[in-house]
Amino acid sequence: MEYNDKMKNRVKRVEGQVRAILRMMEEGKDCKDLVVQMSAARNALDRTIGLVVSSNLEQCVREQIVKGEDTEALIQEAVNLLVKSR
Repeated sequence: MEYNDKMKNRVKRVEGQVRAILRMMEEGKDCKDLVVQMSAARNALDRTIGLVVSSNLEQCVREQIVKGEDTEALIQEAVNLLVKSR
């Protein structure tokens, strides 16, 4: 699978958020502020997981249809990946 710039940029954004969280810890910032930032980073990563899985699923389903093969196993695998990621 090819990972496009949109996906990579999302991961870079999460990386920046995690660095900011570490900086906040080093500066002794308030727990509530830290948890808010951690939650935002987690949500951003969850959305990125969804994007990667859905893009991969779409690509794989198209390939299976062209081959005339069943797509049910691919869809189940994608669902399992999403469930496992939570």
